[in-house]
Amino acid sequence: MRRIDVIAISLVLLVSGWAIYWLFQSAGIDSIDAGILSQGVLVFGLLIWISTYLYRVATHKMTYNKQREIYEESVLQDRLEKMSPEELAQLQAELEKEEKI
Repeated sequence: MRRIDVIAISLVLLVSGWAIYWLFQSAGIDSIDAGILSQGVLVFGLLIWISTYLYRVATHKMTYNKQREIYEESVLQDRLEKMSPEELAQLQAELEKEEKI
């Protein structure tokens, strides 16, 4: 994530906090209660975002993991393409031997 993205996200959060506070105040809620409620809404949103992040970490659906899997598959595919027919036959024999065990 670039620095400008972090600044933009921070500004959006700041403005949304003010907007939520203003909406609560315009609904007739006292300023102190509106501040507490707007903070509660923002904290709840933060907890939801953190839970989605933790879910992606736990299920290995992160961008890094996907990129690593694609890289490993391409390296293995490249190695297979570069193998001679004799080496492929030897590899296949080894795999069949392991399956029997």
